[in-house]
Amino acid sequence: MREPKRNEPCWCGSGEKFKRCHHPEPPPATAGAGREWGGPAPTAVLHRVRPGTLGATRTVPAPIRRPEYAETGDPGPRRPATVKGPEFVERMRSTGRAARAVLDRVVAAVEPGITTDELDRIAHEETLRVGAYPSPLNYHGFPKSLCTSVNEVICHGIPDDRPLAEGDIVNCDVTIYRDGVHGDNSVTVYVGEVDEESRRLVEATYEAMMLGIAAARPGARVRDIGRAIQEYAEGHGLGVVRAFVGHGVGEQFHTEPIIPHYYAPEARTVLRPGMTFTVEPMLTLGTPDHVMWDDGWTAVTADLRRTAQFEHTVLVTENGVEILTLPEGEPQPFAH
Repeated sequence: MREPKRNEPCWCGSGEKFKRCHHPEPPPATAGAGREWGGPAPTAVLHRVRPGTLGATRTVPAPIRRPEYAETGDPGPRRPATVKGPEFVERMRSTGRAARAVLDRVVAAVEPGITTDELDRIAHEETLRVGAYPSPLNYHGFPKSLCTSVNEVICHGIPDDRPLAEGDIVNCDVTIYRDGVHGDNSVTVYVGEVDEESRRLVEATYEAMMLGIAAARPGARVRDIGRAIQEYAEGHGLGVVRAFVGHGVGEQFHTEPIIPHYYAPEARTVLRPGMTFTVEPMLTLGTPDHVMWDDGWTAVTADLRRTAQFEHTVLVTENGVEILTLPEGEPQPFAH
């Protein structure tokens, strides 16, 4: 692919000129740029992400149970939020534990030089090993078994032949389908040594997620989750992405209720024991606005500053909230 000239449209499909988007030199500062959300703009641009070459779509053996969209790519309409019984909850617990085991195996392989496609291979094979289907695969046509979102990629990055570089950060998002339900989780990890600003972003994103989860108690409303996240994030000078949200999860990959990660007064759904959903805030060093790549999946920050995400699947209980995707042996932080 020929690199565009400075005043030509950027190759990523953002609609911006190349010099203001993915040119290796940073764009000139504009009035007020960066001050509202994350302080002054960085003096250098670190490892901007370019789309690489996709490998072949991986296959799933016939005996593995598949979700409804596995062949067609169409998951159908979202179902309303429901409260399920003990048998459903046990399936969600089992699948959540398995999803975390797959995610832990993936992030253990993250190091400078590994490609995101190799991480996808690991996720795919580990998912099959635990007797599950990789939920992203062919969901609305998504071509891979894992989402890998590097640096300025907010979410839904497609694994390809790009090697990770020292100083990158990467979100690995694993969802699996087993026993008729989905378990969904993600973490953002460092690739080697990272700069202090990136470390601050990642640590704050994790804390924001945990505060959001802590707010998900029975009798609370969905908007209480977003309020807790937004207050913490903006108190630390970080932006909160609004275009992508958490969601109900269970027999469908995405169901109601929608879980905004900012205070949305209209999100008045009352949380009841037996509800399962994700809390997955995406925070940014700069603007929370995004642009889409031409692939229709990859969302990047509009100012190309870094972003991080963490995600758990949670269960509202009679006394609080249970995290279904904790690492093996880690105690429940909100048990009563």
